[in-house]
Amino acid sequence: MLTRIRNAQRSRKRSVQIPASKLKQKLADILVAEGYVDQVEVKDGMPKMLIVTLKYVDNKPRITDIKRESTPGHRAYRKSDELPKILNGYGVAIISTSRGLMTNKQAKKEGIGGEVLCSIY
Repeated sequence: MLTRIRNAQRSRKRSVQIPASKLKQKLADILVAEGYVDQVEVKDGMPKMLIVTLKYVDNKPRITDIKRESTPGHRAYRKSDELPKILNGYGVAIISTSRGLMTNKQAKKEGIGGEVLCSIY
């Protein structure tokens, strides 16, 4: 999902289609809430697809960099006090916690840690 968004923004696409899952939908909802993408729409069918409308500011992509932190070969788990600070607080890290997906700021506020999925700025 992250690679599709990154590639679509580099080629100046207006939107990108991604095969849907609950995790991807929650991640996309966080991206909308943080202002990195315009909107997310679920297209029913076989298979279900997420249509992510990308956001551009002054003809530049809103997402400067999107990076996967945790991989299947190297899982990145952090305690609440060890959560990363992305670009001095201007960026966001998406954390998978026992209470669902949330940003690093929300997880730190609630005092829970988890797996660092990706960082965005």
